[in-house]
Amino acid sequence: MDFFVQIFKDLFENAKAIGNIFSYVWFIVLPMAFYYLFKVLWLEYIRTRYGKSIKYVLLEIIPPRNVEKSPKPMESLYWGISGVLKTFNALEEFVKGMTTFKFSLELMSSEGTVHFYIRTPVQFRNLVEAHLYAQYPDAVIKEAPDYINEVPKIVPNREWNLWGTDFELVKPDLYPIRTFRYFEEDITGKMIDPLSGLVETMGKLGPNQKIWFQYVIVPEYEVHKPWVTASRAVIDKLAGRDKKQESVWSRIWSDIVDVISNIGNALFGPVEFTKKEEAKEEAPLEFRLTPVEKEILKAVENNFGKNAFKVKMRFIYFGKTENYDPTFISAFVGGIKQFNDINLNSFKPYDKAKTFADYILVEPRLRHRQRKIFRRYRDRDTDGKTFYLSTEELATVYHLPDMSVVAPSVTYVEAKRGGAPANLPVE
Repeated sequence: MDFFVQIFKDLFENAKAIGNIFSYVWFIVLPMAFYYLFKVLWLEYIRTRYGKSIKYVLLEIIPPRNVEKSPKPMESLYWGISGVLKTFNALEEFVKGMTTFKFSLELMSSEGTVHFYIRTPVQFRNLVEAHLYAQYPDAVIKEAPDYINEVPKIVPNREWNLWGTDFELVKPDLYPIRTFRYFEEDITGKMIDPLSGLVETMGKLGPNQKIWFQYVIVPEYEVHKPWVTASRAVIDKLAGRDKKQESVWSRIWSDIVDVISNIGNALFGPVEFTKKEEAKEEAPLEFRLTPVEKEILKAVENNFGKNAFKVKMRFIYFGKTENYDPTFISAFVGGIKQFNDINLNSFKPYDKAKTFADYILVEPRLRHRQRKIFRRYRDRDTDGKTFYLSTEELATVYHLPDMSVVAPSVTYVEAKRGGAPANLPVE
């Protein structure tokens, strides 16, 4: 018994000594320990405050009926949006919480009527309209009420149910998806609109059913891409230029193995620590790569040369209880797969964001997931899984459909816009 009492006394004395030391250095230790936590919480607070101060406008884009262009002209819009980037000083970043502006590209279908929207900060409305009119002069762009108010603020409820998910890329971001360059018939050379499948699916919705599809995009600096180093490593690996660097411990372990393996030779014969290897002449790259590998390398390098956006990709299907039809979920996600290429990159639903729950507390966990993804969609935030897409990839997944998309659910401009005659008398 006395033994345990003595142990507790020693522990108490040690703790007291540590406490006395801490009382002299706490003002040095605590700031260092809590700096990172404070920085994260502070930045989140001031950035949220700054984000709420930005005023946004939702623009509906009504495409012209006679569009015969590929999605490529839409790239000019994304190059233009890249121009909003600004370098922030320490005061703007850590006191005011200023961050790069974000935009939202949205497709919405309500009971089979499909609409195209772009949500932009008010100060960049003219920029968006100018680039769209430059490529689609007959389109109509107008301010629209926010369609998210068409459903209750809390879903699911007794009347409405929903299924939603975020998306992620299967491979590293540098590998491109199947872009519009691959949507072309081999014989006629006619462009197949990449959005046709999605628009047709959205046009089949019945009463009290909705599909919301959203890309929240944030432009990134060309030289500050977080994935630049990794991207160059991917290119070097594909081109056969990657060099394996041994760590210090690997070299030490290799030397130890070399010594042990030569103990026998040291006792009974000459020691050879190194083996002479004949230099092999390496074949040129064009002969070492297969045709598919060459195409992959070309696509990856082409993708790396374009501006990039951080992207949050979401999908939500709504339906009233009596009209809820899960087959539309499978049809829409299947339409997303047309952008997939096994050799390059693919979209897939992000498991941690899908609105499902199994095993324990299924009902409350399911409701939590459903309401979380609904709230994030309404706020157009970038929380959760994000990835990077180039301007070409964005132009593929979001553009104005051409005249081959004959879905009656898409609202088109009925007449061309035209200016007044130059000789019109004005009083």
